[in-house]
Amino acid sequence: MDHQHLVPAAVLAAKNGVRFPNESQEYRSARDALLAEEIELRRHIERVAVQRRALPPGGEVKKDYRFEGVDGPIGFSELFADKETLVVYSYMFGPQRERPCPMCTSLLSAWDGEVPDMLQRVGLAVVARSPLERLLAFKKERGWHHLPLYSDTTDEYSRDYHAIGKDGSDDAAFNVFTRRDGTIRHFWSGEMGGVTADPGEDPRGAPDLMPLWTVLDSTPEGRAPDWYPKLSY
Repeated sequence: MDHQHLVPAAVLAAKNGVRFPNESQEYRSARDALLAEEIELRRHIERVAVQRRALPPGGEVKKDYRFEGVDGPIGFSELFADKETLVVYSYMFGPQRERPCPMCTSLLSAWDGEVPDMLQRVGLAVVARSPLERLLAFKKERGWHHLPLYSDTTDEYSRDYHAIGKDGSDDAAFNVFTRRDGTIRHFWSGEMGGVTADPGEDPRGAPDLMPLWTVLDSTPEGRAPDWYPKLSY
């Protein structure tokens, strides 16, 4: 995108022309101003994505981490299948947890239907530290169909790629890896968390990986700071 030659967001917003029944001029003026900010947000998201894609090569992955999948033991390199890029989500469902993390579960429930689409472009693995049988039992309980679940049988991957907290507890992690000319490298990881959070806001990345929050952000109630997803209602 040639940012130097973009039409100003306010000009595009003024051309929008959308009106809804019985809206006031006060509402329309405020909405057009908001639309200009939304256009700027879209452009900023794209600028960040371009900057992300331009990262220099990340650290080489020299270990072939071992996991347990539905077809038996599998090495890290095999998770790529026939793709050059691998997305790995570390699910907070370790053996010390009675039940999995509700936030992770909400995210993965939204992803489940998208897995066939994701696999057209990238390899995908959802990794947790519980035994595979436990993961598959919860997959059945939740009604997931497509999520590729793997047990980190040694904790080695989870420890190296920040899915274990300093106290040994589970931590969520989102990592992207590449395989180019036979060499596997770490490409990018979500690094926004508690220390990067702004006052009065929950720690979260940007863009947010959870469609739930995208929907709620469009409502007048927004993200209630005292509400989180549950495993059942």
